[in-house]
Amino acid sequence: MATAVPTTPALDDLRADFPALDQEVRPGVRLTYLDNAATTLKPWPVIRAVQAFDAEYPANVHRGIHTLSERATEAYESAREKVARFIGAAEVEEVVWTRGTTEAINLIAQSWGRTFLKEGDEIVLSDLEHHANLIPWQMLAKERGVVLRFAEISDDGRLEPEAVERVLSDRTRVVAVTAMSNVLGTVVPLEPIVAMAHDRGAIVVVDGAQGVPHRAIDVGRLPVDFLAFSGHKMCGPTGIGVLYGRRELLEAMPPAWGGGSMVLRVSREGAEWNELPYKFEPGTPPIAQAIGLGAAVDYLSRLDSEAVASHERSLMEYAHRRLAEVGGVRILGPEPEYKGGILGMDVEGVHPHDLAQLLDRHGVAVRAGQHCAMPLHHRLGLPATARASAYLYNTTDDFDRLAEAIADARRLLHDRRPRRPA
Repeated sequence: MATAVPTTPALDDLRADFPALDQEVRPGVRLTYLDNAATTLKPWPVIRAVQAFDAEYPANVHRGIHTLSERATEAYESAREKVARFIGAAEVEEVVWTRGTTEAINLIAQSWGRTFLKEGDEIVLSDLEHHANLIPWQMLAKERGVVLRFAEISDDGRLEPEAVERVLSDRTRVVAVTAMSNVLGTVVPLEPIVAMAHDRGAIVVVDGAQGVPHRAIDVGRLPVDFLAFSGHKMCGPTGIGVLYGRRELLEAMPPAWGGGSMVLRVSREGAEWNELPYKFEPGTPPIAQAIGLGAAVDYLSRLDSEAVASHERSLMEYAHRRLAEVGGVRILGPEPEYKGGILGMDVEGVHPHDLAQLLDRHGVAVRAGQHCAMPLHHRLGLPATARASAYLYNTTDDFDRLAEAIADARRLLHDRRPRRPA
């Protein structure tokens, strides 16, 4: 039975699973980690799983006829099965390993897109999209004469189904949207969007980099055609990601890259491709990383996903109230009921990069910049933003420290401003 995300003091026990939290970033300054949208911390079970592979059975997979290779293959393919169950995939062969969300979406664009899209076809996106779910489609559009259309977001950063419906047409072939904005935390209502796209005969590509770690996405219940996400944003290692695709779509797609492992037979004249999912996985795969992701899925599967979402929503509600007390902080995006654990901020009189540096003096780790989402920042009318992002191990104390550090930064910069002569 899944357990809920514990509350204090039990939350302290969960936090103890993450050794990075137990440190001072400089003498007397303890870490407050609020950069989870960039990458999450890793719990001991994940760290130990990767260490065990490196120390005990660091062999290549699939073709080795010896004990270490067989053990590595079993752990590697077991991780794929865990991921398939975690997202509700009907078949394990529908799970393709990639280096991350970016590579997964590029694979869709380069393989499915080049094969099935033609001049005049349309792809629907939104201004919430990360560059990973924009640039591959831009490249394809230039190459094939495909048209990109954009669903408008509301002033508070929400993407309403009606906005998507307004840009759908008889030429729409792909609807590619994020499950959750990495800048604003906006949770996108995928169910009606998927239904509308399918009614038009279009496929749906979901960027789940932020969505999968924070909101359960069951592809058996939500019939998306492709889902891409990254291991390192859900307690797993870097360098490993997942492309889920419906079998019939993957079967119809040619490989995007050539090399070993993705072939059955090769002659001087040509090659016969391997079965799913291996025809998309050339070369030596990310073995340790996949095993680590399997351990991360085990860890997350023991928690109640609805409780994780509720915990993050409570943190966002607290953060909104707490930062309102500070003053001079504009919180970007929708109200907590419409967002995940991401807090985009514009602090009056403080450049986001300066803010991040000043917060670091207090041990508070946040992200500053455009977060690989330049069109969204153009829509917001801001050159950059600061972003604090929460995960299952964060507490209200973390946001108290954030608020105190922001207040201190504003005082510091205000005191340094030159004063007009009397």
